Amino acid sequence: MNTITTLTEFILKEERRYKNATGSFTLLLTHIENAAKIIASHIKRTGLVDILGKTGAKNVYYEDVQKLDEFSNKLLVDLLSESGQVGYLASEELPEAIEVDKKGQYNIFFDPLDGSSNIDTNISIGTIFSIYHNDGNLLKPGKKQVASGYIIYGSSVMFVYTFGNGVNGFTLDPGIGSFLLSRPNIKIPDGKTIYSINEGYYNMYESSTRKYLDTIKKEENITARYVGSMVADIHRTLIKGGIFLYPRYTKKPNGHIRLMFEINPLAFIIGQAGGMAVSDKKNPLDITPQKLEQRAPIVMGSKNEVEKYLEYC
Repeated sequence: MNTITTLTEFILKEERRYKNATGSFTLLLTHIENAAKIIASHIKRTGLVDILGKTGAKNVYYEDVQKLDEFSNKLLVDLLSESGQVGYLASEELPEAIEVDKKGQYNIFFDPLDGSSNIDTNISIGTIFSIYHNDGNLLKPGKKQVASGYIIYGSSVMFVYTFGNGVNGFTLDPGIGSFLLSRPNIKIPDGKTIYSINEGYYNMYESSTRKYLDTIKKEENITARYVGSMVADIHRTLIKGGIFLYPRYTKKPNGHIRLMFEINPLAFIIGQAGGMAVSDKKNPLDITPQKLEQRAPIVMGSKNEVEKYLEYC
């Protein structure tokens, strides 16, 4: 008989491995889990209630704010603030970090609803989070992360996270309202030539990126897959292998993806699953951010595919 493990049980078991653990990390993850369940419930009702669509406002990055963005952001801020474990919160939807409690053990960075521009078209979207110890310094390199993860709201709701000891995936059972371990010890496959990039920008990419694309498209069994929702593209890459690219291009010479809200948490997961991530030939987790809203170019996925890309840089 298969043993059923819930997300909470799994986190508690992991935390017991550390002598000085107090249970605070489990409590923090439980609040994120609860927020994910509520967000998932609202997403599935978007066609039935007046929560779908744009607010008419722009976020700090001058992007349209969706109503679900606002709802998800406020929910995460409220629940995490009430957890009693948080020093500072930083959200992609807010212009600056929120001080919750200077003595709180953890700082959390999150994108409340990645890919939200796809809400109206029923494409998978997700919540991305990154957790650091709180020592008063918010601008730490990604290698200092305690844990990171994402929740993808698709045909099923999955909670994928790493505590720096491998990657595990949990699927929400709506019947009992619990996330159950469904993909233990995820390892990103090698040898799968699936590439994911916005080829609409082909003529604006650097020559090295264009040469790489021209070369791999001559290979046999090459497959292109691009959703446009980063959490969905990374989830597919994590499960099926291949490579995800969002390099710099003419309109975004410094890159488009946010270092602290998207790149760091997802690169941490990819690395823990045996994959590889690079930003300008460097490990993005080694970059010390200069500001919360910092962006960077990023390539991540199966190690062999990323190494192949680097041959052209």
